[in-house]
Amino acid sequence: METFLTVIVTLAMIAVGVLLIHRLNSQHDDRIASFHYGRSGTPVAGPAPSTPSAPRKVRDWLRLRRHTHRRAG
Repeated sequence: METFLTVIVTLAMIAVGVLLIHRLNSQHDDRIASFHYGRSGTPVAGPAPSTPSAPRKVRDWLRLRRHTHRRAG
């Protein structure tokens, strides 16, 4: 009986995870669809992004990490 209950709970958690991922993907697709870019890569009419791009954040984070390690060494 305990094994059966464990299997049921595991399957329910997987189903909840699938549903959550599906909803997050839908939201992400909606955000991407709201930004229209032309062939040249320049933005075409649409709202401006609210935050800087992720690669810039990563570069800033790496730069900060390098400076922190140099001081500690």
